[in-house]
Amino acid sequence: MRVAVVTESFLPHVDGVTNTVCRVLEHLKAEGHQALVVAPSPGPKAIPDAPRIYADAPVLWAPSAPLPGYPQFRFATPWPSLTPTLRAFAPDIVHLAAPAGLGAQAAYAAHRLGVPSVAVYQTDLAGFARRYGLAALDRGIWRWLATVHRLAARTLAPSWDAVDALVDAGVQRVARWRRGVDLERFNPGHRDEQLRGRLAPAGEVLVGYVGRLAKEKGVELLGAVSDLPGTRLVVVGDGPERARLERQLPGAAFLGFQSGLELSSALASLDVFVHTGQYETFCQAAQEAKASGVPVVGPAAGGLLDVVEHGRTGLHYRPGDPSALRAEVGRLVGDVSSRVAMGVAARDSVADCGWRAIGDELLGHYRDVLGANVGAARDADAWR
Repeated sequence: MRVAVVTESFLPHVDGVTNTVCRVLEHLKAEGHQALVVAPSPGPKAIPDAPRIYADAPVLWAPSAPLPGYPQFRFATPWPSLTPTLRAFAPDIVHLAAPAGLGAQAAYAAHRLGVPSVAVYQTDLAGFARRYGLAALDRGIWRWLATVHRLAARTLAPSWDAVDALVDAGVQRVARWRRGVDLERFNPGHRDEQLRGRLAPAGEVLVGYVGRLAKEKGVELLGAVSDLPGTRLVVVGDGPERARLERQLPGAAFLGFQSGLELSSALASLDVFVHTGQYETFCQAAQEAKASGVPVVGPAAGGLLDVVEHGRTGLHYRPGDPSALRAEVGRLVGDVSSRVAMGVAARDSVADCGWRAIGDELLGHYRDVLGANVGAARDADAWR
């Protein structure tokens, strides 16, 4: 199978979309399929770190521009060469990762070429717009997204909340496709007592957040748990809100962006994982925390409704409510037995979520779409 993966985000920029695309490419390689990656080109400073090949898949860069207010993120500008590029690769299927700008161009190109596409809904753009004071754009964004997704033979959403949102917007042929997690990389065995000793010299309970420090993540809510008695707040990640947060949370430990074993150890060494964003279509960081044996406190909204089973693998709180967040984190801080039991249940809950199983599930969707496409072509021939 030849798969053209068109993504709105790719290395060296790291986010949930990039992470999922990398795992998909690795699975395609492992199963003997050929892939091509098309992504917005990185900024000038990031070009030296940008891969030309990933998991044996060539990486082609489309023209891009920096996102206003968040220059680290690049968005694609119109690229007339996209259709010829896809035609030359001759894919059996086009995989659209979080389609918006570049994905929309690819959806139309695939449609013109008669190649079926599978669109993966992964970013709540309308929710992000609301966080940035652009609520008036909500309907327009959803109309645009629905138009793009209706071009796809199938749309895959990571949570039931996201499935419902797409269906409500008029998108048909929507299926749920869960996100995977590396069960070796994110594992309770990576708990590091030396790291815990440095972060909590008086034996404090470590309450941590891992993710982008950006406005859409609602990270200002971390202030609600920064002074809980007997705790130390740990913040892992980077982004445009970091400097402001460091000023507001002088007692917190800011570890910056981490990857590899450092990230594995940081997650597994927490006692409670906190997520603040209410516009998550899934929340990969929360799933990685669960795999690390750490209970999750997250808003009762979006993908976290699926990721966190209230009272078993963590706790939900009212979205955007700092007092509710503080109360739920406080419950776990003060109840060691519940905290430990939820951590064990959290790890158990992701036992079937390894990336191999999730990758096989994706290939099943590809085959379904290709089979339907062949059937439709045969039906069309019969009417000629």
